[in-house]
Amino acid sequence: MASHNLSRRGFARSIAFGAAALSAPGVFAEALTLTPRQTEGPFYPDHLPLDTDNDLLIINDSIDPAIGDITHLTGRILDADGKPLRNALVEIWQVDGNGVYLHSGSDGEKRDANFQGYGRFTTGSTGEYYFRTVKPVPYPGRTPHIHYAVSQNGKRLLTTQLYVRGEKGNDRDGVLRGIRDEKQRESVLVDFKPLEGSKIGELTADFPIVLGATPEDA
Repeated sequence: MASHNLSRRGFARSIAFGAAALSAPGVFAEALTLTPRQTEGPFYPDHLPLDTDNDLLIINDSIDPAIGDITHLTGRILDADGKPLRNALVEIWQVDGNGVYLHSGSDGEKRDANFQGYGRFTTGSTGEYYFRTVKPVPYPGRTPHIHYAVSQNGKRLLTTQLYVRGEKGNDRDGVLRGIRDEKQRESVLVDFKPLEGSKIGELTADFPIVLGATPEDA
């Protein structure tokens, strides 16, 4: 069991470092846009799963994966000057392929028991993070999205949400439309692209997060 987890972490790290290296030149091409704060929402897990790693598709050593479009989700956590934030805790939570959260207030009868629903990752020296998850789907009243929380030294630095670029529900989503600054709203719209060479239709998505303050600033 331990070797299985280590191998998954090693794979995750290699993907994240590659994504960070590829995305770095573009990050500094122009002034950085701060990632906007968004509501945490009512469905942050009220009971964390036993497995809280960065692979949301497999719970512990289960052989049954979650349903949905497999997505390799990468990014970097940067401060307002473009410096990477090391040892930041990145948390994500989202609905499963049936549109259900890992929360007692969501529709438990339809929940995909093979989807972890929540994951976390501690950034490395270049501020990189990596998750393997599913492409988010809509649920009543909301366009597809993934919730994020970034913390360091026990202090929550940012709560925000990622959205799928091109989703028809984006124009009607009150939380997304509540971001008045056009550049900030654009910054949380993410392309989900086919993973080159994948024979099972996997996707990639990259979401860099730029913080306006760090614990040291505070």
